[in-house]
Amino acid sequence: MMIWEKTEVVDNTMEVVKRDGRHLNFEPEKIYDALRKASDEVFPMSPVQEVKLEHLTDKIVATIFDRFDNNIKIYEIQNIVEHVLLDANEYKLAEVYINYRTKRDFERSQATDINFTIDKLINKEQTVVNENANKDSDVFNTQRDLTAGIVGKSIGLKMLPAHVANAHQKGDIHFHDLDYQPYAPMTNCCLVDVKGMLRDGFKLGNAVIDSPKSIQTAAAQISQIIANVASSQYGGTSVNRIDEVLAPYAELNYAKHMKDAEEWVAAEKREAYARAKTAKDIYDAMQSLEYEINTLFTSNGQTPFTTFGFGLGEDWYAREIQKAILQNRIKGLGKEGRTAIFPKLVFTIKRGLNLNAGEPNYDIKELAAECATKRMYPDIVSYDKIVELTGSFKAPMGCRSFLQGWQDENGQDVVDGRMNLGVVTLNLPRIALESKGDKDKFWQIFFERMAVMKDALVYRVERVKEATPANAPILYENGAFGKRLSRTDSVNELFKHRRATISAGYIGLYEVATVFYGGEWESNPEAKAFTLDILREMKKAAGEWSDEYDYHFSIYSTPSESLTDRFCRLDTEKFGEIQDITDKEYYTNSFHYDVRKNPTPFEKLDFEKDYPVFASGGFIHYCEYPVLQQNPKALEAVWDYAYDRVGYLGTNTPIDHCYECNFEGDFTPTERGFQCPNCGNSDPKTVDVVKRTCGYLGNPQARPMVKGRHKEISSRVKHMNGSVGHLSNGDDLESVAIDAAKSPFFHQ
Repeated sequence: MMIWEKTEVVDNTMEVVKRDGRHLNFEPEKIYDALRKASDEVFPMSPVQEVKLEHLTDKIVATIFDRFDNNIKIYEIQNIVEHVLLDANEYKLAEVYINYRTKRDFERSQATDINFTIDKLINKEQTVVNENANKDSDVFNTQRDLTAGIVGKSIGLKMLPAHVANAHQKGDIHFHDLDYQPYAPMTNCCLVDVKGMLRDGFKLGNAVIDSPKSIQTAAAQISQIIANVASSQYGGTSVNRIDEVLAPYAELNYAKHMKDAEEWVAAEKREAYARAKTAKDIYDAMQSLEYEINTLFTSNGQTPFTTFGFGLGEDWYAREIQKAILQNRIKGLGKEGRTAIFPKLVFTIKRGLNLNAGEPNYDIKELAAECATKRMYPDIVSYDKIVELTGSFKAPMGCRSFLQGWQDENGQDVVDGRMNLGVVTLNLPRIALESKGDKDKFWQIFFERMAVMKDALVYRVERVKEATPANAPILYENGAFGKRLSRTDSVNELFKHRRATISAGYIGLYEVATVFYGGEWESNPEAKAFTLDILREMKKAAGEWSDEYDYHFSIYSTPSESLTDRFCRLDTEKFGEIQDITDKEYYTNSFHYDVRKNPTPFEKLDFEKDYPVFASGGFIHYCEYPVLQQNPKALEAVWDYAYDRVGYLGTNTPIDHCYECNFEGDFTPTERGFQCPNCGNSDPKTVDVVKRTCGYLGNPQARPMVKGRHKEISSRVKHMNGSVGHLSNGDDLESVAIDAAKSPFFHQ
């Protein structure tokens, strides 16, 4: 047995003092691993070389224990390694080891070097200018925001606790939105209390705005609220139950039209006249709202990431609003009818209201299915399942974050006006790779990393509490966050007692299980149980943190637009190419099925439905279909199957459109952009290319991009969402799905 293999027996009190101040147990096998990695770059591995590396490791460990008693600093270990290698005349090995160490020192310095990163921006390096699929880096205000973000990231890394900053830079965790927070004590996403703001009025800039007297004015006010809220935070802006919020203002229009009718219209026609005029007002107001949102630019250089939840309103006004939202989306923007990217539409399905034929709002569900086949939105939420998972009903906050049930001091359930304070994501595949298939080792590293993530999340909370109401009047003083504060109040009044959430994210459950069970593990009950145990432990820890700090720590299935690449890229550098893990060049998003496999939607939903139980702070499922525009019943069949199984379901279906030849379907990614497969057209002016990138849609063809970016986005559409089940003729899980799948229009 080598000295380094029995070190734990010899002395288990030795600790390593990391650069960030942490004390960790001394693990001599890490020295061997570093030497092995350096050796792989210069020598072919052989039994002789392996014995040599073991002998060198013995010398290094013996030197460490001879010179140090209780602890040793990390740079002292590195110095000893270098000296032992040089003394042994292992010059090539020493050169590789020293170069790697120097490179890491450079990378740590560059991360906080503003000039270095701004140079990347000036040279339009892809990782800087294209981090967000909906930000056009050619636009001046986006360039300004990217420049400010570089400064924010550099300062933010210096503000973070040293061990948190180090873990982020290494890729053990990811501290999201470093370009905004902690440099500024901003909040993340929210459900805006639009109902209260419209009812009670609010101040915006220099204007004091009264409660609207028509649905047109109410819609206009909502667009202004969204623009200002989005400029005061960095995450998604959501309006919950917008059909019910706007219904009272549509009723004011009806009353006005009835008053006119009493003077000008015959008695027997007054009701029809007032309804027709009101329906037109509603349609026009929803059309204006959609155009206004898609033409807005926030201070961070992008259209506000906006979500509308709707579908539960039962009166005539709410029904008309629901229909108008869907009809406008189907019609599209402009004379060509292009797909609107925002707002994200989330339609609620509820048993007894619109789930089944014969229920009062079933006709609107049918319209929603038609809309989704043509525009991908709306996504759907299942009312009963959302209540079961989160404790009360609400639309998602942003693209997938969900608030948990919460009651105020009067015992009233509160949803609107609540918010999220930020996200930190754990790199689960790295923990699995470091454990080398040893589950005890996995859990040891897991709990160490969870402790670091806890510190990162607590820091986010403490930093956001340092804001003042004057920093964001729209949020704190004018009602977007519900309760209105004075300028001397503490913003913590709106965060504490679990009113706000703070999210612990995760990525790559597929890759974790692959380390232990191989790449085809999805049908292995033991493997799936292991992945569920990981989330169970995360949820347990989050509950303990919530009890300790009185904020709601939630487990969040991270929407990893760039993180799927970043974590995998860093781990490839660390571990090399590993089959089914790093060789794919991406990690699978959260709990999703492996993208390279083709389950049916029903199989995919049955596999994934168990995970949000432990990750109710943020989740979404996706299924993929061929062109569905002539067959919405096929989509509705999947919605119905999903109702009692998952809470939140998105649709991936080809909706690209060529205005030269009228082809509709899936365009081909090329170096010059996305190309119509029918006529070869790739002119952004005459094609409409829309892809789902995480929870939102994106339009990658709408602007010039760096070489290769189109292929990257096309790839990300799949790997960020996980495997997206394909419906085929073989499905027998529900008779309506069989009938739908047999349609000649289904397999185009």
